[in-house]
Amino acid sequence: MLLEQIKKENDIKRIPPENFPQLAQEIREFLLEHLSRTGGHLASNLGAVELTMALHYVFDLPKDKIIWDVGHQSYTHKILTGRKEGFDELRKFGGLSGFPKRSESSCDAYDTGHSSTSISAGVGYVSARDLSNEDYRVVSVIGDGALTGGLAYEALNNAAQLKRNFIIVLNDNKMSISENVGGISQYLSNLRTADSYTGLKTEVKRTLNKVPGIGPAMVQRIHKTKDSIKQLFIPGMFFEDMGIKYLGPISGHDCGRMIQVLNEARKVEGPVLVHVLTEKGRGYEPAMRHPARFHGTAAFDLEHGIPLANRGKANYTDIFSTVMRKFGDREKKVVAVTAAMPDGTGLKRFRNMFPERFFDVGIAEEHAVTFAAGLALGGLIPVVAVYSSFLQRAMDQVIEDVCLQNLHVIFAVDRAGIVGSDGETHQGCFDLSYLSMIPNMTVMAPKNKWELSDMMKFAVRHNGPIAVRYPRGAAYDGLEEYREPMVYGKSEMIYKGKDIALLPVGSMVKTGEEVYHLLKEEEKNPTLVNARFVKPLDTKMLDSLADDHKMIVTMEENVKSGGFGSAVLAYMHERHPQIRVVIAAVPDAFISHGSPDVLKKEVGIDALSIYKKIKEAYKG
Repeated sequence: MLLEQIKKENDIKRIPPENFPQLAQEIREFLLEHLSRTGGHLASNLGAVELTMALHYVFDLPKDKIIWDVGHQSYTHKILTGRKEGFDELRKFGGLSGFPKRSESSCDAYDTGHSSTSISAGVGYVSARDLSNEDYRVVSVIGDGALTGGLAYEALNNAAQLKRNFIIVLNDNKMSISENVGGISQYLSNLRTADSYTGLKTEVKRTLNKVPGIGPAMVQRIHKTKDSIKQLFIPGMFFEDMGIKYLGPISGHDCGRMIQVLNEARKVEGPVLVHVLTEKGRGYEPAMRHPARFHGTAAFDLEHGIPLANRGKANYTDIFSTVMRKFGDREKKVVAVTAAMPDGTGLKRFRNMFPERFFDVGIAEEHAVTFAAGLALGGLIPVVAVYSSFLQRAMDQVIEDVCLQNLHVIFAVDRAGIVGSDGETHQGCFDLSYLSMIPNMTVMAPKNKWELSDMMKFAVRHNGPIAVRYPRGAAYDGLEEYREPMVYGKSEMIYKGKDIALLPVGSMVKTGEEVYHLLKEEEKNPTLVNARFVKPLDTKMLDSLADDHKMIVTMEENVKSGGFGSAVLAYMHERHPQIRVVIAAVPDAFISHGSPDVLKKEVGIDALSIYKKIKEAYKG
């Protein structure tokens, strides 16, 4: 097998390019075999096999720098840099990351996981290289989906000023996670009509060459002009108008052609964009038919493409999806906003039933939030459905455009807390801190699936910015009998006891209940309170707990700094300094990849770890 010859970076150069189709087939078979067992980002990686091979053949790693935008298409890159043996532990705790990681290999030039960053990072690398008088190539690979993000255009604008070589590879597969939307998608769609462009160019050349005397000279003159013949016949030529040389479009599954064009790109003085057309899921029929479903997949049956595990219980995204569909019928002013994630955030049904009230803005979280501010000013009730880690990208807009104006925008913050196998870039462990620090913002977290529904209804009735944050995974269906009406800023008493009060937030209520029963087994009689609101803090409840408790234990899937526990500690220190406050929260660190249960134990926010922490701290 050719793949057995790949032990380390640059080994691909020892394989004749005429054997690359076989190598590509072996890589796809390897990916399918392993990802069907471990899960992972399948469709994007199957589509980028030949592109990655061509890049590794033309460039020298780790001297040259390849920067992968988002990074979920980097599996072939990992294979070609000697990490093939690590795929059995892909995305498991202590195992191979699903994204580029500089700590994992010197061939990974940039840690990533979020979209639209690669050109900015590439411009930085090139500027540092030139200032340091070093000699290496920089290649930023960006997908057409990531090109809907505003950061990419800021970077392109900056890149146009570069004087030395910088290569941007546009991996165009017509999709991000879901199908692309917007003007740039249409523009690239027009550029994809390469056959008509090539045919027109050939016909023009043929016609001009027939003109006696001056025809061939005219063709040569056109070739030498800065804009070239394509500038005359492709409307706009957006990239070249900016000062970035454009090559393509070319097939991203033709290694020979890509190698030829990449070598041409190496010779360009200044920025150059190579437009490559690829197919998501290539080589595996289920992934080609359903690329969104195979964007990030759990283990699956290889023959049929069906998930191996029965998902069982509805997850929180499913509950949110049902609530939004009902809002569509009952609340005519409710509209939905997503940043290229209609499926992942649960808005697909709303989109299908109420398309005129559904807005997908592309991978542009900043625009999504300010756009929602405009919707609110226009008298609508926008629900911005977004993953916790992605909402971080729009912090300025949340503060300046929504909260400063005290607008009724609802943030449905999905994937909050520890999300697992995607690792540091996707853990949603900061939102309680960064949202609760903002004036006018209300922050809530449900204990179970029924409370998520109740909180969304409360959010629609509320007047002002409000965030409802909920975790990834199966929705907790315990404590069904505890469903006090939602009152602004008021927590919910579950079990009234004394001495030790447990105050979990949202997803941690389930853990709090487990801790409660562990303490009961020791004949202690603790109190369990469902906090419900992170902001405003229920100070009346805290005051009442001070009467007959010695210790308050807060629990949250959020960093300790600036979180719920910090707010409780500050209040109790000021008003009731005799009460000890113990905070169970995520430590001041970025949390690696692995299953949520393993990670919670690792950082000390599982039930047993919290129970032990209480035993060590409590005297009485």
